[in-house]
Amino acid sequence: MSWKDDYKKKLCTPEEAVKHIKNGDTVVFAHCVGEPTALVEAMIKNAEQYENVEIKHMVSLGSGGYTTEGMEKHFRANPMFVSGNVRGCIQEGRGDFTPAFFHEVPKLIREGKLKCDVAMAQVTPPDENGYCSLGTSVDYTWQAIKTARTVLVQVNDQMPRTFGDQVHVDDFDYIVEASTPLSEITPPKITEVEEKIGSYCASLIEDGSTLQLGIGGIPDAVMLFLDDKKDLGIHSEMISDGTLALYEKGVITGKYKNFDQGKMTVTFLMGTRKLYDFANENPAVELRPVDYTNHPAVIMKQHKMVSINSAIQVDLQGQVVAEAMGLRQFSGVGGQVDFVRGVAMGEDGKAIIAMPSVTIKKDGTMISKIVAFLDHGAPVTTSRNDVDYIITEYGIAPLKGKSLRERARNLINIAHPSVRDELAQEFERRFCEKY
Repeated sequence: MSWKDDYKKKLCTPEEAVKHIKNGDTVVFAHCVGEPTALVEAMIKNAEQYENVEIKHMVSLGSGGYTTEGMEKHFRANPMFVSGNVRGCIQEGRGDFTPAFFHEVPKLIREGKLKCDVAMAQVTPPDENGYCSLGTSVDYTWQAIKTARTVLVQVNDQMPRTFGDQVHVDDFDYIVEASTPLSEITPPKITEVEEKIGSYCASLIEDGSTLQLGIGGIPDAVMLFLDDKKDLGIHSEMISDGTLALYEKGVITGKYKNFDQGKMTVTFLMGTRKLYDFANENPAVELRPVDYTNHPAVIMKQHKMVSINSAIQVDLQGQVVAEAMGLRQFSGVGGQVDFVRGVAMGEDGKAIIAMPSVTIKKDGTMISKIVAFLDHGAPVTTSRNDVDYIITEYGIAPLKGKSLRERARNLINIAHPSVRDELAQEFERRFCEKY
């Protein structure tokens, strides 16, 4: 049978496809923009037919309708990263959370430690040989498709065809054709605080460095201060729209990358349609599984690797919390530790944790991100042994190789002025020395 005949044989409606989910199954959604909305919404509508179906994913941008009250008999969310659409059900005890380093997720799926009965993903239409691109999300999605008992895909002609690891029509059990708009993330407005942080981060980046950047105001602000750099490379968990301007200006060339030269190597994309169109059939962008892009043993081999990540809290020892507020899970570890450790293992690397000095609540209250003690129950994301640089709008605190006393001094110096006296008092109690 030709792949074209096989494709036609597997075609069905979303409603027919999701009937192949069985009671007690674990369903793994493709990551982020790759979440197949037509299939997910059909599954939610078919909820009455299911009992005890577990839902796993990392970043989810869909409706999260499976988490609403009354769905507990049918679905239970158990993500490896907490997005806004599932946060409520987890905090209310109607869902679970599974901690995992991003680079280990494919391995956990292969080994059966993360159950994967059904994989649901979006793909491009097949090429002349029957191969489909996973478009915006290869990450753990590729492994889920290779492992699952049942694979349901939404073929979406709005998905960009990206270079890198592909899947074939042979890998699918049921195929739904549905042209639906991809989720888009509007670039944030960059504040004055973020500009200051961005300028400090940029000061640590040398010509020829290879960068890992996330999404948000700080990564985009860093980009504003890199116009005078030469031959930067990208080896990152992701890229967003902020990367495009630097590429178009010739700042990003990948010339000095030790491998994948000339390519921006990532595992997923999240941004606007402009980013997706840029990546479409662009050989300068390559999407690889996350156990390649995020593996510390791969990261360490890149040239002058610089990683920039964020945090919720940092204590005076340099312990970084980036995923929870006390016992309340807010997000997940993602790729932060993957890159911090990969950078540390390599030569001439720099791992940066960049954050505003305070969080400002809706009522105007300021909460310091640099604290004497972490909130009760807060999990340490990046340990004090791993931490390298902490940056706020007040400067750069180098911590690698520093004593606890030196770390505390450096961190107090970049804390918000309103809390420095309080932190200095803790310094004097802790070290029996005038700050």
